[in-house]
Amino acid sequence: MAKCDQGYLCEVCGDDVPEITDSDLYLRYVIGEVPARHLMTAPERHIRCNPVQAQFIVDESFEPVVVEGPFDKRLLAAEDVRPREELVTRGWRRLQELAGSGLPFAEYPLPEFQESKKPTPR
Repeated sequence: MAKCDQGYLCEVCGDDVPEITDSDLYLRYVIGEVPARHLMTAPERHIRCNPVQAQFIVDESFEPVVVEGPFDKRLLAAEDVRPREELVTRGWRRLQELAGSGLPFAEYPLPEFQESKKPTPR
């Protein structure tokens, strides 16, 4: 993680987020929602402390999160939910691979969100 790979405090529960595998901030970076330049200043949360995002992780290794109310994915159109589940689940799986991988920081994001693979604007 940034700051010399040390965790941040979760803005929701106040506990340390010691591992990249449980970092909502890095999940959002991996799926292209947070640019690298914001990692040092953006608020951190545990993945489960952001249930609106966590509900889209669909993996047998991740205990499902259910959101009640207007942000419940069950209230959304299936054609909107499926792509979001696919993206967030791929991002979560990528986080699990990153821990101890030794990959360069620029290769953390999913391939389609890596700066080196984006087309150069003309």
